[in-house]
Amino acid sequence: MGRQSYGAIASAALLASVFAGPARADQKYPAPLAAEQTPATATLSDSYPASYLYVQDMHGPSLLDSRAAIVDVAADAHALKGQFQVAQFATFVPSTIKSEIYVAETYYPRLTRGERTDVLTIWDKKTLTPKGEIVLPGGKRGQFVTQRQALQLTNDEKWALVFNFTPASSVTVVDLDARKVLGDIDLPGCSLIYPTGPRGFMSLCADGTMTSIALDAAGKLASTVTSKAFNDIDHDPMFMTPAMVGKTAWFATFRGGFRAIDLSAPVARDLGGFSLPPEKTPAGEWRPGGWQVITAAPDGKLYMLMNPAGKEGSHKDGGTEVWVVDPAKKARVARIVLRHPGGSIEVTRETRPSLVVALPDGSLDVYDAGTGSFGHTIPEVVMDPTMLTASR
Repeated sequence: MGRQSYGAIASAALLASVFAGPARADQKYPAPLAAEQTPATATLSDSYPASYLYVQDMHGPSLLDSRAAIVDVAADAHALKGQFQVAQFATFVPSTIKSEIYVAETYYPRLTRGERTDVLTIWDKKTLTPKGEIVLPGGKRGQFVTQRQALQLTNDEKWALVFNFTPASSVTVVDLDARKVLGDIDLPGCSLIYPTGPRGFMSLCADGTMTSIALDAAGKLASTVTSKAFNDIDHDPMFMTPAMVGKTAWFATFRGGFRAIDLSAPVARDLGGFSLPPEKTPAGEWRPGGWQVITAAPDGKLYMLMNPAGKEGSHKDGGTEVWVVDPAKKARVARIVLRHPGGSIEVTRETRPSLVVALPDGSLDVYDAGTGSFGHTIPEVVMDPTMLTASR
């Protein structure tokens, strides 16, 4: 209804009825709509098609009421399939084994005040209704603009790992089958969660190192290994959300470099990286920009959102092109000029993958990831899109 008041709309309707005059006997009216049964409930499949995409909505005007949308990017119409709540700077991760979605979120009994409660909510993929929750103790769950690595799964998805920040950093280990908290792992000076090996995780640290944590069968700390510094924090730091190719995490750097980290073993291993030759523009130079700037296709190619006005501090500005990079050749193999500038990108796991670009107005532009050709726009599925997650 835009910004009109209900009173103004009601007055306009009354005037319309006054001046419309009496109905004629021969006047034709459309057939009445069939009565809709209420309440009406629709369901999704237990396993989502590869064309489905999760879109997290920060919902800026009301962060207490954030949500995530499930969108079929292959649909010509009715692409929005459902929504579920991800309240108060929440983060979520869908299971690839069970028909469940896990959401770490925060609530207050008076919305903005009162005793804080952090919970891990378990949603049913089919009905999009909550089927359980696990209270996270201590009121320490990290709250910040969406970072996918603030909630991850390990141990064959039997455990959830929740990142905490008070500002002391730690990780809470949660047994999803037993619906209970197993304990906390301290992470002094390190942030976020990148699952490693069969039962553990890596975290990136403020001094440019990374720390690998191995967990025992009870979810307690088994070992800690810290690497040499490799992340150039002062001059060319890494974006925190990588593109995953198998068990290799490809991180983009602020200046357009690529860094590979092997997460297959209990101790993460730096595989080195490479950079493309810098390209100057009248406005600066080509650099990555946006919130989710890098993703990968099923064939292992990397897609990076690029900004032609790159400079110090431009790393969140979004981009106008997506560059396709073959990490085996260490070379750009294609560049996709976007119809509209975007802030986050994701590639679906379809047989013929789609490149999806999130726009500032909450719409999604869909391209053929192989050819770069524009397909269609899905209008305004959310208000403030941040992270995109492909259905797996």
